[in-house]
Amino acid sequence: MSEIAMHGHGVRGMKRASLMALAGNADPGKFGLMFPHLPPLVANEDALFQLALAMKDTKGDDGDNPKIPAGYTYLGQFVDHDITLDTTPLKQQKADPLATTNFRSPALDLDSLYGDGPGIHPYLYAKDSISSPPGPRFLIGKAHESDGLVAQRIPERPNDLPRNSHGHALIFDERNDENLLVAQFHLLMLKFHNKVVDRIAASKPGLTGLDLFHEARRVVTWHYQWIVLFDFVEKLTEPGLIRRIKQEGRRFYRFRAKPYMPAEFAAAAYRLGHSMVRQSYSHNAVFRTGGITEGTLNLMFNFTGKSGQIVGDLAPDVPPTPLGPLRSLPSNWVIDWRRFFELGTLAQTDPTFTLNLSRRLDPFIVPELHALPGHPPDMTTPQAREFVLPFRNLRRGAQIGLPSGQDVCLAMGFAPLSQANLSDGEDGVVAATHGFHKRTPLWYYILKEAEQLHHGERLGPVGSTIIAETFLGLVHGDDRSFLWQRSNWVPELPGETPGHFTMADLVRFVDDINPVGAG
Repeated sequence: MSEIAMHGHGVRGMKRASLMALAGNADPGKFGLMFPHLPPLVANEDALFQLALAMKDTKGDDGDNPKIPAGYTYLGQFVDHDITLDTTPLKQQKADPLATTNFRSPALDLDSLYGDGPGIHPYLYAKDSISSPPGPRFLIGKAHESDGLVAQRIPERPNDLPRNSHGHALIFDERNDENLLVAQFHLLMLKFHNKVVDRIAASKPGLTGLDLFHEARRVVTWHYQWIVLFDFVEKLTEPGLIRRIKQEGRRFYRFRAKPYMPAEFAAAAYRLGHSMVRQSYSHNAVFRTGGITEGTLNLMFNFTGKSGQIVGDLAPDVPPTPLGPLRSLPSNWVIDWRRFFELGTLAQTDPTFTLNLSRRLDPFIVPELHALPGHPPDMTTPQAREFVLPFRNLRRGAQIGLPSGQDVCLAMGFAPLSQANLSDGEDGVVAATHGFHKRTPLWYYILKEAEQLHHGERLGPVGSTIIAETFLGLVHGDDRSFLWQRSNWVPELPGETPGHFTMADLVRFVDDINPVGAG
């Protein structure tokens, strides 16, 4: 699986001394260190690889997190693509790991969805007529008719990303078509915008064209920012943390004018998303336990326009055939959102329903991510290390000079985990063998902290602080955000709780919850 959360960050040519001078209260542009004066953790690659191997998840259902539905995993990936983009070739990253540029604005501004708007990126937007300019609504693609499980055929539905004749998604960030779940999430956000346009157009008939588009974008973006801060982040950390930091002020993620992308966030704390990924999902009534098959990660990668492989609608046991990317999604693979977010009574009438839970926030990563797509047949070769995602994360942290988890913890004023905590479990034994129970890679430390202090249901103090302060800072630093424009703003769209808005509320508002039905 590609890196679900966090790609490399940095400013090309910027060395560590420059980073130390620019991070903190200064403006390092796109990349910086939250703790520039802490010494980097030096770690042997062989030791990191052994620790990575010990991080394979074999816990089965015991690894599920009852506090966080699986949909938040892919909200996290969508958010990552909204705030980060690293196009630096791998060889250059290895030669100079700090010399990577974040080509995405470090703000929750949905530029991955909107591009630069209908005028600059018209291919993203629909026309009301042949002669009209593009916008204010997004183009929506169609999922083609396919076999059903109960119904003989599931008809064509408007439930795919818009695509050209070659199957390439017409979206601003093509990474949002790298697996089926993030592609369907991107589609949900396209439909959210279109629904907001319809709502505003009905209430303000005099607002048209670009004026209507810009007002809809404001409403969508502010509700998205609210969801990230007060739904997503507080599920990862704890209720009330964002409001408390907002009131008391950020202590560690500081900047003068424009936010930077902290390495401690990008290369460690926010890579928590990899721990949340499931090996398979109950995707809809067709692809689930008791249906044709579960929606495995392998299948999720096949059913996208970026895939080089395709499998038959209802033939999951047939080896994938290299027929090129899909030109459209089969209708039997359209997502059932009830299985990914808690939607209450909407789920109770379906006996096939199963809510997918994310995996616990702990050091364990599902086996599929220990053998990424394209891996060599022999996973014992040195070349195979590149396809072990935990190793790539651990090595990345060492390459860019991240400090140890203990040093960051002490700098924040918290008591570090004990060596006994860090040596706990089979993974901890391996960590201790290489001295990592004394000085621990930051990513592993944050996951171990969540496991040891909160049973993997939420982050501990180091992870929570880095995540909450960074996201709050990214919104604070955007002069178009609700915190900048109207700090006391509360969501204006209808939600289950007045003055609040969650992912479940967004799904209900879009009102396209289970297009496949009983299948």
